[in-house]
Amino acid sequence: MPHTHLQFDIHIGRQKPENVTNREAACPFCSPDELEGVLERRGPMIWLRNKYPVLKDAFQTVLIETDDCDAELSVYPREHLHALFSFGVEKWREMERSGSFRSVLFFKNHGPYSGGSMRHPHMQIVGLETYDYLQHVKPSDFEGIVIDREDGVECNLSTLPRAGFFECNVVLSDMDRLPRMADYVQILAHWILNRFNRRCQSYNLFFYRWEERIVVKVVPRFVTSPLYVGYAIPQVPNNLEEVVREIQRIYFL
Repeated sequence: MPHTHLQFDIHIGRQKPENVTNREAACPFCSPDELEGVLERRGPMIWLRNKYPVLKDAFQTVLIETDDCDAELSVYPREHLHALFSFGVEKWREMERSGSFRSVLFFKNHGPYSGGSMRHPHMQIVGLETYDYLQHVKPSDFEGIVIDREDGVECNLSTLPRAGFFECNVVLSDMDRLPRMADYVQILAHWILNRFNRRCQSYNLFFYRWEERIVVKVVPRFVTSPLYVGYAIPQVPNNLEEVVREIQRIYFL
């Protein structure tokens, strides 16, 4: 029988530091020499065990993206952006191939509505021992109106979003094109924070291994719709084509 829920340790959760809204709180990621559980360092990027493993039957790790606490993925220099995606995908796939986990999550939270607790730019790679996230994934989750496409990689706007409203997908079918996937994700993050809606300062990145492809879903975050929370009913806006044309006009034409 498939597992439907992950168990969250509320006692550990209460110990976690928070500085997304409480900007006066100290940032542990800004003291790299004091970090515990470091797995690998690569320039300013650090992969380490999560000090607050709130999920049961899981191996939780954090990928610190940069030594600049006020940096943000949408404005990284391209060299660093590409190095970050290379490092993150490498460690994600390494954990997948280890055989120790039923599935491995790879995601990023940014902003007050993203579900994150630390402002310092970071991603998370989480090995789940008993839970297969792909049991809830279907092909239509990654289909959409094409924003831009090159050999081996496509950027689109979901026509059947998983949670509703606006979700962008970057679909990679050729690993050699990983740098271009990173470029697309950066463009979408910049669009969300600067062009999409002046009130939106939060987003998530969700990585998926799907049918020999890698997909990154880029999702702007607001307060979640009550129709989705209460009934799991996603909503689709009626201006998708207009939004695609706007992104193309700003970033691709």
